[in-house]
Amino acid sequence: MSEGRKIIILQTLTLLLSVWLVNQLADRFRVQFDLTEEKRYTISEATKELLRSLDEQVFFEVYLAGELPSNFERFQKSIGEMLEQFAMESDNLIQYKFTDPAQATNQQARNQFYQSLIDKGIEPSNLNYKNADGDRMEKLLFPGAIVSKGMNEVAANLVKGNSAAEIDILLNQSIEGLEYELASAIAQLVGGGTRKVAYITGHGSPDSLEVAGFRSAVLSRFDLFNVSLSNRNELSGYDAVVIGKPTQPFTEREKYLVDQYLMRGGNLIYFIDALRVNMDSASGEGTVAISYKTNLADQLFKYGVRINQNYVLDVNSGQFPVVAGNVGGQPQIQMIPWPFFPVLTNFGKHPSVRNLDAILGRFVSEIDTVKAEGIVKTPLINTSQYTKLLGPPVRVAFNDLRDKLRPERFTDGPKTVGYLLEGKFMSLYANRLVPKGFDKTDFIEKGDPGKVIVIGDGDIIRNDFDPETDEPLSLGVEPFTKTTYANEEFILNILDYMVDDSGLIETRSREVKIRPLDRVKVQQERTKWQLVNLVAPVLLVLLIGGIKWYIRKNKFAKQ
Repeated sequence: MSEGRKIIILQTLTLLLSVWLVNQLADRFRVQFDLTEEKRYTISEATKELLRSLDEQVFFEVYLAGELPSNFERFQKSIGEMLEQFAMESDNLIQYKFTDPAQATNQQARNQFYQSLIDKGIEPSNLNYKNADGDRMEKLLFPGAIVSKGMNEVAANLVKGNSAAEIDILLNQSIEGLEYELASAIAQLVGGGTRKVAYITGHGSPDSLEVAGFRSAVLSRFDLFNVSLSNRNELSGYDAVVIGKPTQPFTEREKYLVDQYLMRGGNLIYFIDALRVNMDSASGEGTVAISYKTNLADQLFKYGVRINQNYVLDVNSGQFPVVAGNVGGQPQIQMIPWPFFPVLTNFGKHPSVRNLDAILGRFVSEIDTVKAEGIVKTPLINTSQYTKLLGPPVRVAFNDLRDKLRPERFTDGPKTVGYLLEGKFMSLYANRLVPKGFDKTDFIEKGDPGKVIVIGDGDIIRNDFDPETDEPLSLGVEPFTKTTYANEEFILNILDYMVDDSGLIETRSREVKIRPLDRVKVQQERTKWQLVNLVAPVLLVLLIGGIKWYIRKNKFAKQ
C-alpha cells in the first residue's frame, strides 16, 4: 500500500473517530446557544428551578399529530422544542410524545376517545383549511396535553390567546404562552403546599350557586375558604383575599381587619359594582341605577383608586335577551347588542393579562387613580375606544338600544376598568382612631409590600345559569349564545400573580415575533429561487470535486 493511500485512510479514520466522539459528548453534555433576538429558546429561571426540583418523571402526551396545516405544524414544532428544553433542564425527567387522536380504526372508537379527552378537560377545535393540493379539509383538533406524574394527571390546553384574531396571530400568542402553560401543569402536579385563598362572605356578596363557577375554577389550583369577618379579631393565614360584589356596607371593624391584613403584606382583590340596576324595570322608559352603599370608597381611595359612579357603554359588547312580541301566546325572545355588557379585549402590558382572550363585563364602571405615595399603579383592563360614559343619574332602558349601535355616538375613548396596585400601602386608619375593640399598640401604620387589584365590575366572578336546566354554568359562559369568555382564566391568572413567589407568571411576558415572507415578492421570484435551489447544490459539488481533482493532480505531478 502506497504512503499516500495510508495517509488518506488515516485521515478518514481520524475524521470518523472525531465525529463519533463529538456525538458522544453532545449526547452526554447537551449544550445549545440561543442566537434569536427574542431568546425564544431560553427558559426562565423560575421554570428552571421548577424542573430541577423534580424527583420523578413527568410525562406529556400531546394530542397534536397526523396531517396538520402548516401553521399548526409550526405550533407542534414549538411545543416539541419547548419540551425538549424542559427535558434537558430536568435531566430527562420530562418525557413526551405526540399522539394523533384520530388514529382509531373506526368512527365509534374515535368518538369515544374524543369524548374521553373532553371529559379530561382538553378543549377541541374544529379547523377548516386547504391542504397542499388545494383541497378544502375539515379536521377536529385537540391542541392540548395530558400531563401525568405517578397516578396524578392534569389537562393543559395550549391554544391560548385572542380567539377573535386571525389564526396565525392566535397561534403565535399560544407559542408565546407555551412555557407558562406547560410549566404551570407541572407545578400543579408537583404541589409543594397549596396556597390559601379567602372569599369574604356576607355584605350581600353572591354565594352558593351564583359563584359555583368561581369556586370550581379557584379550587382547581388553590384551597378556597369562605371567611366571615363579623366574629374575627384578625384576618391572617391567607395568601390572597377576594372581596366579590358586595352590596351591603362593611363596618369599620371589618374594614380594619382587611386593612391590617394588607399592612402585613397581604394581597387583596376587589370586584366592585358601583351601581345597581333592576333589569325587570328596564323596559319602556327604563329605570335609574342607584349607588351601592358598601362603605369601601374611602379605603380604595387611600390605596390609590376611585371607582366612579357611572357606567361605561361599549360598542364592542355582548347581547341581552328581550321580549320582541308574542306569537301564539308564546313570548318571542330577541337578542340585542347590549353596550352595558362590554366585551373587554384591550388589556395592559402586565403578564397576567398578556394574550388573554375576551372578558365579558356586565354594568362596568370606570376607575380613576388618585395620589398614593409609593404605590405603582398598572392598568390591567381597558374598554375599546368606542365608548360612552353615562354619569349620574344613570338611566337604563331597552328602548334606547333597539337601533343599531353607531360608533360615532360612542366617542369617549378607552376607559380603564381594572387596576393593579403594588407597594407599601399607608393604612386607612393612620391619623385616625382604630375601631373599638382593637389594641392601638398592634396597629401597623405603613405596611410591608403588598398587592391590590381593583375591578370595576362585581359580576366578573358571578356565573350564569342554563335557561333550560337552571344549572349553574361555568364561569364566563354566556347562557343564551353559549359563548365562552376568559373570565375564569383572568381570575386564575391574577390569583397566580398574587400568590406565586416563584415568578412563574412572568413567563407570560415572552414575545415571539412573526417574520412573515413578502407574499408578492415570493410569487414574483418563485421560479428564480427554485432554480437556485436546484442548480446551486449541483454546481457546488462539481466545484468541490474539481478543486480536489486539481490538488491531487498537482500533488502526484510533483512526486
